[in-house]
Amino acid sequence: MITILGTGLLGSGFARALLRRGETVQVWNRTVAHAAPLGEQGARVVADVAEAIESATRIHVVLSDDAAVDAVLEAALPDGRAPIYDHTTTSTAGAIERTEKWRHRGVTYLHAPVFMGPANALEGTGLMLVSGDRTAVEAARRVLAPMTGTLVDLGPRVDAAAAYKLLGNTLLMAITAGFADMLGLAKAMGLAPADVASLLDRFNPGASLPARLARMIAAPYDAPSWGLAMARKDAGLVQDEVDRAGVALTMVPALAARMDALIAEGLGGADWTVLARDHLT
Repeated sequence: MITILGTGLLGSGFARALLRRGETVQVWNRTVAHAAPLGEQGARVVADVAEAIESATRIHVVLSDDAAVDAVLEAALPDGRAPIYDHTTTSTAGAIERTEKWRHRGVTYLHAPVFMGPANALEGTGLMLVSGDRTAVEAARRVLAPMTGTLVDLGPRVDAAAAYKLLGNTLLMAITAGFADMLGLAKAMGLAPADVASLLDRFNPGASLPARLARMIAAPYDAPSWGLAMARKDAGLVQDEVDRAGVALTMVPALAARMDALIAEGLGGADWTVLARDHLT
């Protein structure tokens, strides 16, 4: 019996995928009605979280945050007969504290956050991260690998999976903020959203991201490929366009302010990757 605690979009996707593979699945959700559709598809819906884990051979936790995970596990009171695999995006401190806390209680707790949407969870695609005790990770591999397209083992550091999940989410947030500002600039200049999308047919910087990050880490500030002052000039052009149209941007103003501070230090002639300077020392 496999138990899923939390039947939001991701948890429901995992449950349906397990049912498709012929597994026996029981599910719990704080709002029981949200789990009801899974009952119609063959899962056993349980209203009491302690009852939901009683006969489980493994427990998958898919909740909203650290507080929810802690509250639900305390209510469930697992006794160690089944390992806990937590797919919730949490803090690094939370991952460490829970691993140690439940280890002292004789329970295997392994953090395994994901870069997956509901469709990935259903189809067993996407990316799942895991880290921690080597024996626990090795035992988990055979059950976690079928749930995802790629299972990435990040080593023995207990909070590594949590850390890399937050790194990835930071990049996704930056990309989304950049797209939002592109759309805002397009609006200011009288371009349709479809026109913005067409730019990526010709200019797609995605493939350059690893090289760009490597350059930032190497910190070649005295050999600029794009000088900070020139980058700031272009940020100013963008700001002028949106100001004339009364459009507010999210990312560019904050970036321009950081550029101004570095230029004031005399770094206008440095490569614009000097933006990362304070994070590399």
